Amino acid sequence: MTMEQELDLSAMSIMDSLVRNDRAHPDWLWRSGALVPWAEASIHVNAVGHASVAAVFEGIKAYVSHDATKLLAFRLDEHLRRLYESARIVRLDIPYGIDTLRAAVIEVIRANAYRDDVYLRPWAFPAGIIQEQMVPAGIACELVVDSWTFQSGLGTERGCRAAVSSWTRINEASMPPRVKAFSNYHNGRLAMIEARENGHDWPILLNERGKVSEGPGACIAIVRDGVVSTPNTTSGILESLTRDTSITLLRELGYTVVERDVDRTELYLADEVFFMGTGWEILPVTWVDGLKVGEGTAGPVVRALDESYAALVRGASDLHAEWLTEIPF
Repeated sequence: MTMEQELDLSAMSIMDSLVRNDRAHPDWLWRSGALVPWAEASIHVNAVGHASVAAVFEGIKAYVSHDATKLLAFRLDEHLRRLYESARIVRLDIPYGIDTLRAAVIEVIRANAYRDDVYLRPWAFPAGIIQEQMVPAGIACELVVDSWTFQSGLGTERGCRAAVSSWTRINEASMPPRVKAFSNYHNGRLAMIEARENGHDWPILLNERGKVSEGPGACIAIVRDGVVSTPNTTSGILESLTRDTSITLLRELGYTVVERDVDRTELYLADEVFFMGTGWEILPVTWVDGLKVGEGTAGPVVRALDESYAALVRGASDLHAEWLTEIPF
């Protein structure tokens, strides 16, 4: 098998790793103030439809520490603050404070006795049966914390083929991109379907000005002549915590990082291109629109970032201990 074939298989396994759960489901969820057995955490089918239009969520990862004695929830408080910010923008009223939600996340981890890397998804949605398409502002919300195990790609040889999408990234004049809302992801879903049907792994979306924005679930950066450039926060991107982490780590590694408008053709001339997000972690892009990026494998900047990121989230680094919440086994 060639290196390119191996990278293609690696790219397809990224989606599998996002949904992988070695157990059929967790034993417990947290729902509106208490732990609930998974089998009992149900709502009426009529409570799903329009309520989900306004729902907001977060994706948080907790990694097994390098010494295998605990889980380390990565940037937990920052993720929870972003959940409340998303709720504020879409006019949802979360009836719990951030301290309660932090305790709920930790309670879910302990109740399910996780000993593997775990993905946690707290989300808020309007309570009850919503029959109006236009969900009213300030409506009472339910809050749920769900979880499942996943397989990290950090430290593995991986890469993906990307293509610039014909779909345009949502913008502030239509739907606020910095909100982590379920409805926003339909934009990326359509782009992903298009990319897969055309033989690629993932799409790259441009914004309404024709500048590079982000992927369907991750931010993006390019490397050219040793300088890392990434679209700024007014380019239609989610205010990504993985992006913020990556910028911080790259600068600490001695690289120059610039936040600016990025043209489509810069993707074709880049020495390296990579996605960054909670789900995808650090994912090298090895082809863009049929053009090989660099040598067609992860480049030196991406490898250095991947190594630094992996050490950080597993507590093997002396840097940024403040970003780690310890949950001992």
